[in-house]
Amino acid sequence: MDRGSKRAMAAKTRSPNPLIAKAQHVLARVYLPRIESCLAELSPAQIWWRPNEACNSVGNLVLHLTGNVRQWIVSGLGGARDNRRREREFSERGPLPRRELAGRIGRTVEQACRVLARLTTEDLNRVRTIQKFQVNGLEAAFHVAEHFSHHAGQIILMTKMLTGKDLKFTRLPGVAKEKKGRKLPAL
Repeated sequence: MDRGSKRAMAAKTRSPNPLIAKAQHVLARVYLPRIESCLAELSPAQIWWRPNEACNSVGNLVLHLTGNVRQWIVSGLGGARDNRRREREFSERGPLPRRELAGRIGRTVEQACRVLARLTTEDLNRVRTIQKFQVNGLEAAFHVAEHFSHHAGQIILMTKMLTGKDLKFTRLPGVAKEKKGRKLPAL
């Protein structure tokens, strides 16, 4: 899909509510691309590596985010059947192929953005039960955005640790981009 098509699709799925539009933005345009980039950097063994049994692998975190977004947004707010098996998100030892992981989370975020785009003010204010919690639609959307950013940060950290690479996801305001042959100043 070319850039123009992606922009047109994004415009169709953008919520008129600025807070929900921001949640859509951080899910689809900030953290999903970073997670996809991390998956591309890692070998299959690295995707499923766990530092110890108390920790999750990158693959488990991707499965967990997929399940969470689907349960809270696609099912909880969108009305789709909730068939989440949360324990499987953590017990999987892989190796599920990188493309499958990226495809699952990408499709789920896309579905969630479509659900968020069609929510009315009434939908956002209505209280429902999701994962035994009583939440309104706005609370559910922000739970997912916050939860997604939390685990994306873990995925990014693990990718940096495993590859030793600066993934160049962030830049300090006012600091020029690195130019060919020149390094950014040390801070």
